[in-house]
Amino acid sequence: MSRHVAIVTDSTAYLPPRTMERHGITAVPLTVVLGDQALDEGTEISTRSLAQALQKRRPVTTSRPSPQLFAETYRKVAESGATGIVSLHLSAELSGTYDAAVLAAREAPVPVRVVDTGAVAMALGFCTLAAAEAAEAGGTVDEAVTAAEKRASGTSAYFYVDTLDYLRRGGRIGAAQALLGSALAVKPLLQLDGGRIELLEKVRTASRAIARLEEIAADRAGSAQVDIAVHHLAAPERASALADRLRARVPGLADLYVSEVGAVIGAHTGPGLLGVVVSPR
Repeated sequence: MSRHVAIVTDSTAYLPPRTMERHGITAVPLTVVLGDQALDEGTEISTRSLAQALQKRRPVTTSRPSPQLFAETYRKVAESGATGIVSLHLSAELSGTYDAAVLAAREAPVPVRVVDTGAVAMALGFCTLAAAEAAEAGGTVDEAVTAAEKRASGTSAYFYVDTLDYLRRGGRIGAAQALLGSALAVKPLLQLDGGRIELLEKVRTASRAIARLEEIAADRAGSAQVDIAVHHLAAPERASALADRLRARVPGLADLYVSEVGAVIGAHTGPGLLGVVVSPR
């Protein structure tokens, strides 16, 4: 067995499967509860099924992985030869996933550093990649954590939703509560700030909101070398067009990912989501 620092994340990182396989990253799934069915994100529920359920207003909730599932994951990773584990997860402000990982880490057979990245989706994914690359270069657990935290500090995530209703139902909108009521008619632009979902701007139409999302992302990228991810839910044409425009506008673009979010994030944002993550290298 090779001795190495292993990287664990959760299913909300939305890293491409080939990328995870290439870097040896393990993802622990969150759970989506659809009616009376509890399904693992990424393997047991498709985003199409989720979007259809949301459009039909079927009850959809999400839950964290159990500490037992994390403990089993850490045990298997240790048995594969890991001498230490860095476990990176979505914002503790949005989920109890971090807390479950911390509980499991106490009983793990090798040292585990659990990191609240304050991020989600590819904002979490880019942090995870940074940790994996540091580990592959022979870095220690501490060095992999430092690489992830440095990447997290420079990464920004912005997104557009057709309606705040799904975020309101899930209690995930923080200071954006001020938009509720009469202001639900506007098209909000949101951002991740301090691990929470916060209002960034209010825009009157969808087309203006998406144009503004593009402008904000391009301004944030500037001329630096950056990786960008464009996320969507049930809006592939919008996402592809936005990605093409950003490719033309961002001179320092390195890698560009376009992907549909999974069921956990989708359950709280609803169909029509467009998100952009900008992560300087």
